[in-house]
Amino acid sequence: MVNYSYSRELRLLTPANFKTVFKNPLRAGSPQLTILACKNEFDHPRLGLVVPKKQVKLAVGRNKIKRVIRDNFRLSQHDLLPLDYVIIAKGGIGKLDNTQLNKLTDKLWKKIARRYKEQQQR
Repeated sequence: MVNYSYSRELRLLTPANFKTVFKNPLRAGSPQLTILACKNEFDHPRLGLVVPKKQVKLAVGRNKIKRVIRDNFRLSQHDLLPLDYVIIAKGGIGKLDNTQLNKLTDKLWKKIARRYKEQQQR
């Protein structure tokens, strides 16, 4: 049976984890979101989120965005490559509803996977 939990080992927890991803990332982006990814030493993906106050003023909005993205990651984790992912919210993300945010995130997961596979072929 497939486990769809979002346990502690699926998260980027320390600043060092984030710095590793920021150092030399693969990028996939849209006007509302950017996904940065880099190889990790585990056999599963890990997720970190950055939702700045400058982009989404109210905590309610920031929490909604993080909740929707975490849920999307939780349901997609078995289809994702074993990479460390950092998702950065950009301007206009607060205007997206949950369905649009899920579609955008799915599209960016696929784009990052395609770019990673291209990079591995070189």
